[in-house]
Amino acid sequence: MKIKMNTLIIVFVTLLLSITLYYIFVSPTINVGKYDEFAKCLTEKEVKMYGTTWCKYCQMQKGLFGNSFKHINFVDCDKNRQECIAAGVNAYPTWRINGKNYVGVQQLVTLSQLSGCELK
Repeated sequence: MKIKMNTLIIVFVTLLLSITLYYIFVSPTINVGKYDEFAKCLTEKEVKMYGTTWCKYCQMQKGLFGNSFKHINFVDCDKNRQECIAAGVNAYPTWRINGKNYVGVQQLVTLSQLSGCELK
Protein backbone atom coordinates (compact mmCIF):
# COMPACT_ATOMS: atom_id res chain seq x y z
CA MET A 1 0.00 0.00 0.00
CA LYS A 2 2.87 2.34 0.86
CA ILE A 3 4.49 1.81 -2.58
CA LYS A 4 1.26 2.73 -4.37
CA MET A 5 0.96 5.92 -2.31
CA ASN A 6 4.55 6.94 -3.13
CA THR A 7 3.96 6.26 -6.82
CA LEU A 8 0.78 8.33 -6.75
CA ILE A 9 2.60 11.24 -5.11
CA ILE A 10 5.41 11.08 -7.69
CA VAL A 11 2.92 11.04 -10.56
CA PHE A 12 1.00 13.98 -9.06
CA VAL A 13 4.14 16.07 -8.49
CA THR A 14 5.41 15.30 -12.01
CA LEU A 15 2.08 16.31 -13.51
CA LEU A 16 1.98 19.50 -11.48
CA LEU A 17 5.52 20.37 -12.51
CA SER A 18 4.73 19.69 -16.18
CA ILE A 19 1.68 21.95 -16.11
CA THR A 20 3.66 24.72 -14.39
CA LEU A 21 6.48 24.53 -16.94
CA TYR A 22 3.97 24.61 -19.80
CA TYR A 23 2.39 27.82 -18.54
CA ILE A 24 5.78 29.43 -17.92
CA PHE A 25 7.47 28.59 -21.22
CA VAL A 26 4.92 27.58 -23.85
CA SER A 27 1.69 29.41 -23.09
CA PRO A 28 3.03 32.98 -23.51
CA THR A 29 4.28 32.21 -27.03
CA ILE A 30 1.03 30.74 -28.37
CA ASN A 31 -0.56 34.10 -29.22
CA VAL A 32 2.63 35.77 -30.41
CA GLY A 33 2.32 36.60 -34.09
CA LYS A 34 5.04 36.58 -36.70
CA TYR A 35 4.36 40.21 -37.65
CA ASP A 36 3.61 41.72 -34.21
CA GLU A 37 6.31 44.42 -34.43
CA PHE A 38 5.28 45.37 -37.96
CA ALA A 39 1.59 45.56 -37.03
CA LYS A 40 2.38 47.64 -33.93
CA CYS A 41 4.43 50.03 -36.06
CA LEU A 42 1.50 50.48 -38.46
CA THR A 43 -0.76 51.35 -35.54
CA GLU A 44 1.82 53.75 -34.07
CA LYS A 45 1.91 55.54 -37.44
CA GLU A 46 -1.90 55.80 -37.35
CA VAL A 47 -2.39 53.46 -40.30
CA LYS A 48 -5.96 52.14 -40.37
CA MET A 49 -7.68 49.30 -42.16
CA TYR A 50 -11.36 49.86 -42.89
CA GLY A 51 -13.55 46.86 -43.59
CA THR A 52 -16.23 44.56 -42.24
CA THR A 53 -16.32 41.17 -40.60
CA TRP A 54 -18.26 39.63 -43.51
CA CYS A 55 -15.97 40.87 -46.30
CA LYS A 56 -14.01 37.95 -47.78
CA TYR A 57 -11.22 40.26 -48.94
CA CYS A 58 -10.92 41.69 -45.43
CA GLN A 59 -10.58 38.13 -44.15
CA MET A 60 -7.84 37.51 -46.72
CA GLN A 61 -6.05 40.67 -45.56
CA LYS A 62 -6.36 39.62 -41.92
CA GLY A 63 -4.99 36.21 -42.87
CA LEU A 64 -1.77 37.77 -44.17
CA PHE A 65 -1.11 39.10 -40.67
CA GLY A 66 -2.17 35.94 -38.83
CA ASN A 67 -2.20 36.39 -35.04
CA SER A 68 -0.56 39.79 -35.47
CA PHE A 69 -3.76 41.32 -36.85
CA LYS A 70 -4.88 42.00 -33.28
CA HIS A 71 -2.39 44.90 -33.29
CA ILE A 72 -3.85 46.52 -36.44
CA ASN A 73 -6.08 49.55 -36.06
CA PHE A 74 -9.15 47.98 -37.71
CA VAL A 75 -12.32 50.02 -38.20
CA ASP A 76 -15.44 47.90 -38.70
CA CYS A 77 -17.55 49.94 -41.10
CA ASP A 78 -20.74 48.16 -40.05
CA LYS A 79 -20.22 49.48 -36.52
CA ASN A 80 -18.54 52.80 -37.40
CA ARG A 81 -20.31 53.86 -40.56
CA GLN A 82 -19.78 57.60 -40.11
CA GLU A 83 -16.03 57.20 -39.58
CA CYS A 84 -15.78 55.17 -42.78
CA ILE A 85 -17.79 57.74 -44.73
CA ALA A 86 -15.62 60.56 -43.35
CA ALA A 87 -12.49 58.64 -44.43
CA GLY A 88 -13.87 58.26 -47.98
CA VAL A 89 -14.14 54.49 -47.81
CA ASN A 90 -16.09 53.09 -50.79
CA ALA A 91 -14.81 49.50 -50.83
CA TYR A 92 -13.35 46.93 -48.47
CA PRO A 93 -10.68 46.60 -47.36
CA THR A 94 -9.36 50.15 -47.54
CA TRP A 95 -6.09 51.13 -45.93
CA ARG A 96 -5.57 54.75 -44.92
CA ILE A 97 -1.90 55.65 -44.81
CA ASN A 98 -0.61 59.22 -44.49
CA GLY A 99 -3.99 60.66 -45.47
CA LYS A 100 -4.32 58.57 -48.65
CA ASN A 101 -6.61 55.58 -49.27
CA TYR A 102 -5.43 52.30 -50.78
CA VAL A 103 -8.27 50.00 -51.80
CA GLY A 104 -8.10 46.22 -51.85
CA VAL A 105 -5.94 43.56 -50.26
CA GLN A 106 -2.43 44.96 -49.82
CA GLN A 107 0.64 42.79 -49.60
CA LEU A 108 2.66 43.29 -46.42
CA VAL A 109 5.63 44.48 -48.48
CA THR A 110 3.44 47.18 -50.02
CA LEU A 111 2.19 48.28 -46.60
CA SER A 112 5.80 48.42 -45.44
CA GLN A 113 6.81 50.62 -48.36
CA LEU A 114 3.82 52.96 -47.97
CA SER A 115 4.13 53.32 -44.21
CA GLY A 116 7.87 53.19 -43.64
CA CYS A 117 7.42 50.35 -41.13
CA GLU A 118 10.06 47.65 -41.36
CA LEU A 119 8.84 44.20 -42.31
CA LYS A 120 11.10 41.52 -40.82
